[in-house]
Amino acid sequence: MAGPASMAAPALSLSRLPPIARFGVGGLCVILIALVYWVVFYTEVSAKIEQATRQSNDLQTELARQKQAQAGYLVDRDELVMRQQRQRELNKVLPADTEAAAFLSALQQVSNVSGVDLKGWKPEEEQAQAFFAKVPMRLELSGHFHQIAKFMYEVGRLDRIINIENIDLSDPKVVGDDVDLKAHCLATTFHALKPKPGPAGGAPGQPGSTPGGPGTPGTTTATTAGTK
Repeated sequence: MAGPASMAAPALSLSRLPPIARFGVGGLCVILIALVYWVVFYTEVSAKIEQATRQSNDLQTELARQKQAQAGYLVDRDELVMRQQRQRELNKVLPADTEAAAFLSALQQVSNVSGVDLKGWKPEEEQAQAFFAKVPMRLELSGHFHQIAKFMYEVGRLDRIINIENIDLSDPKVVGDDVDLKAHCLATTFHALKPKPGPAGGAPGQPGSTPGGPGTPGTTTATTAGTK
């Protein structure tokens, strides 16, 4: 019977301690519990928070880099669109190929608008220059004087460069208040040539020569015969 009494004695010994001792024991238990919480829970949660913070910073850095790359892409895309637009406009003025059918079609459209009769045309041999080639075509027209003048004017307004040269007016006939004429002229258009590697210099027809010589795009030479 002495065994149970001796086991109950330690359990009841805490109540015999003074209040200060009991508070000390309770505080020690609280500290132990807080220490266990710190080690088991807070440290693990803090590590996860730090990891999430690092990932967030990395994502923010990557997002800023991607935004910068996107801005650069948009700038490059807009520049490419502008260059393509400029190239299309340049191809209208100075195409890369001869485009003889388009050349003749443009002349026929202008003749229809101006009211002249395009009686004949004869393509001539292409003449290669340094950076472009001349594509001449002889034309035979008939119509009133002001219609022929309008034809020349409308040709000058086309997108593609077309020069009208060697204009010869003949066979004038008075019809009412107008004068009918026959006109022979040389219509010359141009197309670009691919650059060829060669030595730099100032020889005629080579890079470095003075532009603006006879037969260059944009010039017009006209010779008009007197009427009878």
